[in-house]
Amino acid sequence: MVIISGQRLPTAEELPHSDDTPVDNELQNHIPNLLLNILLSIWGDRQDWFFGVDMAVYYDPNKPQIVPDGFLAMGVPRNTGDRGRLSYLVWQEQYVLPKLVLEVVSEKYNGEYEKKLEDYQSIGVLYYVIYNPLAGKQSRYKQRQPLEVYQLVNQKYQLLTGNPVWLPEIGLAIGYEHADHANWEREWLFWYDETGQRYLTDREKIAAAESTILAMWEANEQERQANEQERQAKEKLENYLRSMGINPDDI
Repeated sequence: MVIISGQRLPTAEELPHSDDTPVDNELQNHIPNLLLNILLSIWGDRQDWFFGVDMAVYYDPNKPQIVPDGFLAMGVPRNTGDRGRLSYLVWQEQYVLPKLVLEVVSEKYNGEYEKKLEDYQSIGVLYYVIYNPLAGKQSRYKQRQPLEVYQLVNQKYQLLTGNPVWLPEIGLAIGYEHADHANWEREWLFWYDETGQRYLTDREKIAAAESTILAMWEANEQERQANEQERQAKEKLENYLRSMGINPDDI
């Protein structure tokens, strides 16, 4: 229980955990979960961050929750016990707002470029990321870029450019590229380092390790075969010399 100025603030158990609005395409689950899994790999030893997927965020006890497709908060405990978080309540998180929110544009458009942008701007979220899987296709927002990243500057969102886009306050860049994830070849969002090098998924790391091991084995096998060929050629030459009455050891 949190009490501020004599007002008892509600706990997560007392509040709805979602807005009861189901996602309307599977990318709204796949994409944020992919980003979460990569964070678990690259930030596995860190306990000062939390990435929520389709989780209610309460920033004001007197206002309704927001439910981004994904969000990243930093400077908060990653784990909060066996049960984990039911929702993200800013007043129970030392008033730490999410530093980044992610929205995947809905098949049935849900205001990602207007209302949600204005909402996150007014709340004070530093980075607002919109991924549009319908960019360039026959849709209402086909002229939009696949990825738009907005940064809050003087309480107004400014569109950042590039792919990937570097986020210095987070220490990562976010971007998109075609890849095979979950046996699905398409465009995905990924995290990148400051040089633009993409962080691999665990599956890609395993594949890369297997490829390295195979390459080492093939190199060793080629060397072994070359040595064997050299040995056989030497033995053949020695046998020929002996047949001519010449001792190879005397040469």
